[in-house]
Amino acid sequence: MEIEQLPLGPLGTNCYLLVEGDRTLIVDPGGDAEKLIRMVERRKLTPAAILLTHAHFDHIGAVDEVRERYNIDVYVHELEKDWLMDANQNGSSFFPMATPPVTARPADYFLTEGTQTIDKFSFEVRHTPGHSPGSITFLFQEDHIAIVGDTLFQGGIGRTDLPGGDMNTLMDSIEQKILTLPGTFTVCPGHGSTTTVDEEKQSNPFLS
Repeated sequence: MEIEQLPLGPLGTNCYLLVEGDRTLIVDPGGDAEKLIRMVERRKLTPAAILLTHAHFDHIGAVDEVRERYNIDVYVHELEKDWLMDANQNGSSFFPMATPPVTARPADYFLTEGTQTIDKFSFEVRHTPGHSPGSITFLFQEDHIAIVGDTLFQGGIGRTDLPGGDMNTLMDSIEQKILTLPGTFTVCPGHGSTTTVDEEKQSNPFLS
């Protein structure tokens, strides 16, 4: 499986394209729908679904444009099933760069922990709350890839001062659901550069 990282939207949120043959899963289309669609078209890919690590505004800005273009379903954790439609819950009403406030139609499916199969893709969903109540991590075990949203960053951790955030919960999620992975796992965060589990264990100042 290939993975492409594409920063999108007002906060440079990492959108990921997971590619098997000519099929792709789109994770966190945070904005700049035209830029994302150009990449999909240039690579002659057929999107299978949109996955959301969580439903903050900077991760959902291009959801409706992309799903309408390709007639695909959107998946989010059930605890954030109302956030796409609500600018207060997704945070866009609080940030001046989100003008107008960001909203989208409801998700089509709600995720819980466990193994999921969509089209050619099989992966594990781990519930990793703390940054937000419905934050989830997508694990592609064979490829040693963890897409963690805003739970963990290279040298940092997710913020917990937004509605539903909690520092103790975030640290538990990181320690129990991410740092327990093999050290060679590539960690793909919602912002910034990719890292590995080993690198964060050794050098992340929040985890020492």
